[in-house]
Parts: sequence; structure tokens; C-alpha cells
Amino acid sequence: MKILLLGSGGREHALAWKLAQSQLCSVLFIAPGNAGTAECGTNVDLSPLDFDGLRNFCTREDIGMVVVGPEEPLVKGIVDFFAADPALKKIPVIGPSAKGAQLEGSKAFSKKFMLRHNIPTAAYREFDLANYTEGVVYIQQHTLPIVLKVDGLAAGKGVVICQSTIEAVAEFELMLQGNKFGEAGNKVVVEEFLTGIELSVFVLTDGRNFLTLPEAKDYKRVGEGDKGPNTGGMGAVSPVPFADAAFMEKVTNRITIPTVKGLAEEKIDYRGFIFIGIIKIGDDPYVIEYNCRMGDPETEVVLPRLTNDLVELFQAVADQKLDQHTIGQDERIAATIVAVSGGYPGSYEKGLPITGLDQPPANADSLIFHAGTRPDNGAILTNGGRVLCVTSFAETVYEAVDKSRDVLEKIDYDGIYYRRDIGYEFL
Repeated sequence: MKILLLGSGGREHALAWKLAQSQLCSVLFIAPGNAGTAECGTNVDLSPLDFDGLRNFCTREDIGMVVVGPEEPLVKGIVDFFAADPALKKIPVIGPSAKGAQLEGSKAFSKKFMLRHNIPTAAYREFDLANYTEGVVYIQQHTLPIVLKVDGLAAGKGVVICQSTIEAVAEFELMLQGNKFGEAGNKVVVEEFLTGIELSVFVLTDGRNFLTLPEAKDYKRVGEGDKGPNTGGMGAVSPVPFADAAFMEKVTNRITIPTVKGLAEEKIDYRGFIFIGIIKIGDDPYVIEYNCRMGDPETEVVLPRLTNDLVELFQAVADQKLDQHTIGQDERIAATIVAVSGGYPGSYEKGLPITGLDQPPANADSLIFHAGTRPDNGAILTNGGRVLCVTSFAETVYEAVDKSRDVLEKIDYDGIYYRRDIGYEFL
């Protein structure tokens, strides 16, 4: 089968690496891909949002399956686009319909969905310009800290935790009146702050059945000790030591089952990944957010631990036969460390040559996944804020992190930075 994978980040390199291992995958294309995905298949100069271009490519190349990495094509309806086209509707697209993708595309939609299906989450209110003054009063009377979330997609930057009422009102004004996030901020969700420890749970569903993949914990802050501004993710570990069988059973019964049943009851077409951001408060799980795709950099520890044939699972999703499969996983611990450009998450330079990628890995238990890279006449250059990550296996978190650091010490580009304390609370 010829497969087309959409996206260009570290998540997509990990997906490409895993898809290419399947005997069911005869040819793998990645649009647009990066320097790492080029080692797994053929990069195609196409945007994941160029639906017409993707249609032409799929019909010309006789593509048998499309796998969508990032959220934006899903929110903008790529699944619906394929389903409505007579020449494309036979091609399974792994991902939810535009309505299903609203679990990520609209914070207000996802909160209402959770309330309808009694899924535990933080208390909230939503506001727009029509009830702006009411929102200011609500914030002024709210306990601190307080969480403000823009309703739409904001590249992971639309959530602000405010420690003072003055800060919260000012941020609320910037979001709604100052147009800080454009159309994504036309509506703002104001939410209570939950105190606990977070983890990411990944579910693969065919719309009727589901399988839970290995869980992970990621690290968003740029600085060691979880200090500094939020990023797209500086590293991750899997499994998560505190997510024992009893806790995960609560996640399944209280969150995953009601989520999948709720989508089916509301006749929402959803065949793909559900990323559930969980916070553990005491011994109980609450949902922070849903995403309609795999996380990044969590994918870079989850997929290496997955022992299943990924294409086989995706075909079962398309055929709604996921109940005929079980998840197999490597019992070792995987830890990934992300190397970023100097200045990230602020402004940074692109096009810097990367050295050390051609050296043999420090050990057989490490993998290098590219994120913001591009090939250039035999060289590999930086091409984003998060440049690459190194995933390593070991029996303990400390050993896995240590192996990844060893590999990263041999890789260099101007301004390279990475956290050396990923998994610090478990070390």
C-alpha cells in the first residue's frame, strides 16, 4: 500500500519511522516532511492545507491511505474533503471529521461536550465581546490563580495562567478587545486552576472501539526545573511512574469510555487519535484538554514503545475492526530530549548547519528524530524552533535521560539548547 503522511515535525518523523517498518507499506510519501523523514520515505513539496494539491497527488500516485499528523488540516476538514470527493472517498484518512476535530479546535465545544457526558474537568465560563463586561466581573470575583484559554487554535500559545486579578483582566482584554490571537480569540474560556500532576493519554479509536496506547508525560517550560515560558515541548518520558493500573482504570472508565461513547451518540465521525491531557488530583483524573492528533514530543516516546504494526492498526481503524487487536509495548522506559534553536520560544535564527548527525549513536538504544530541519546540498540545516530530539530506552528514567544527553553532546549547531533535567521529578 502507498501511504501519504502529512506534516513536517518531530511527531511526523516518528510516525514515518514507524510506518516505514510495516510490511503493509510499500511506498511512503511525506508532505512536506523534513530532513529526517527523507530517510524513511519520499518528501513531497505540498502543504497539508493544500487540499486540491493533495487530491491531485493522491489520484496520480494511487495512494491507499492518508495519515494526518498535525491538527490544522483536521480542524479545516480534510477528512470531510476526501469523503465528499468521488475519486478520494475510497482512501481512508486517519483522523477525525471537522466536527470531531472541534474537540481541539474549540475549547468551548470540548468543555460543553465534557459536561454533556459527565466527564470530569475544571469548572469554567465562556465569554466573547457581547458579554465582555460580565467576563471582567467574573474574573474579578474568581479565586486565583485563574486560567484563560482562547477558544480556537493558537499554536499552543493560547493558554495563560494568571496569578493576579490585574494580570487576568489585562490578558482577557488583550485576547478579546486587542485581538491578540486573531480569530482564535473571538471567544475566551475562563477556567478554574487545578493543582496536580499532568500526563498525556493517547487513544486510537475507530468510532466504535478504542485502544489505549502507552501514556507519556511532557515538559513544556523552556527552563530546567520547569521554569520560564511555555514551549511546544522540551522532552517527554513514557511510561509515567505514577500512572499505575488502578489510576489508568479510572481514566478508562471515567474519561475514555464516555468520550468514545459520547462521540458515537452524537453521530460524530471520529477515526483516529484522541490525545487526552489529564491532571491527577489526589487519586482522581480530570481532563485539562483534548487534542485530535498525537502530541509532540510525546509521539517520540510513545511510538518507539509500541510493538504493533502501525499500518495494521490504522487499517483496523478504517475498517472499524479495532476490537480485533490489542496493544503491545516495550516495557522499558523511553525518554526524549528536545534540542531547540537559541532564543526559542522567542525569535530565533534559521538555516544554521547541524553537525554530528552522521556520527554513530552513542548506543543502540537511542533514536534521533528531526523536527525543524531541512536538507541543503548534502548538509542539514535548522528550520524551526524545535530542531530535533533524541529518544533513548533504559530500565530507569535516569539512565534513559543520560543516554539521550550523551547523544546530544555530539550534535551541534550555533545556539543549541536543551534541558538536561527531563523527568527530573522521577530521577
